[in-house]
Amino acid sequence: MPIKNFSIEYDSINSQNIFTNGDTITGRIIVEASKKTFIESLTFIGKGSAKVSWYENYGQYDHRFYWSDEEYYEIKQCILRPGKESVGKGRHVFPFSFVVPNRKMPSSFKSSIGKIIHKLKAELRQSMRLTKTAKVHFTFVSKADMDTPGLMEPQHDCTNKKLVFGSGSIAMDVYTKRMGYQQGEALQIKVAINNQSSRTLKPKFVLYEKRSHFAQGHRNLCTQNILKEKLDIIEARSKETAEKVMTIPRNLPPSILNSAIIKLEYKLKIFLDVKYAIDPKIKLPIVVLPAFEVPAGNQPPGLAAYGFEDFGNKKQQSWSEATQPSDLPPPYGAHTQYPTLSNSDTYSHL
Repeated sequence: MPIKNFSIEYDSINSQNIFTNGDTITGRIIVEASKKTFIESLTFIGKGSAKVSWYENYGQYDHRFYWSDEEYYEIKQCILRPGKESVGKGRHVFPFSFVVPNRKMPSSFKSSIGKIIHKLKAELRQSMRLTKTAKVHFTFVSKADMDTPGLMEPQHDCTNKKLVFGSGSIAMDVYTKRMGYQQGEALQIKVAINNQSSRTLKPKFVLYEKRSHFAQGHRNLCTQNILKEKLDIIEARSKETAEKVMTIPRNLPPSILNSAIIKLEYKLKIFLDVKYAIDPKIKLPIVVLPAFEVPAGNQPPGLAAYGFEDFGNKKQQSWSEATQPSDLPPPYGAHTQYPTLSNSDTYSHL
């Protein structure tokens, strides 16, 4: 064959080989010919897209296939314009330069049923021959969307539960400094527990991920635990104010919240392990931000910027305040992996 090698390659711009919005990618298309040959056109294409597909079984003879795709950009450049251009025997290099679109779009991602890919592609056309293609994927990490509502605001939630058979009640308030955290950053949690019951409590913390894929009006949801932590036992008829620090893993993929067919979300679940009762629990959203590219002006404040006295909404009444105003806790001043759950819509309550 006249063309014995056709490939595309690009240059890295950092040690992580990661690109983000607005970055320029330079590279080259390589054509190696065994003899003089004619080329009708040579085209460079930069493309970002997503795709999901999965089967579901509803019975022995009822198997359904769901799929969907989404395109974010497709930019073409004519390296050799349509017509007949000849190349001689040997290796020929055609440079290209491509600017990643500076718009909101999701980061590179891959799961067993879905993927978000950003790729560089070259197409070579010759008369009376099949079109030759060469492609290479590059890792794109989207800039953090600092306009996400509540991203840098303190979070607070509470729950109150009465146990059966006259065992008493349990109240729990949970505070975090904010919703958004960079990879590798410390997630600090404050928990106030008022155990007015006859049971001992075991406070536990779980950071888990939710992977949602959407197609044709259906959702496929998978969850997986990322981190697990616990506190000391809370004795019956006692009150405790405690804190726990969980470090966001540096290699944890950033949240994906800007795709219509793939979402990667994180949740922090705090629950009290109670024997012979349904465990009281609270769930808070966590947004994982890429650590390498947050603009200096939008850098998340350090932990010291959020004193304990600033946690929560001071105008909001907690369960412990509403139920036992005379027994308030003191003011805030002073990676395990589990099997993945997978089903369509079955776990929509998570």
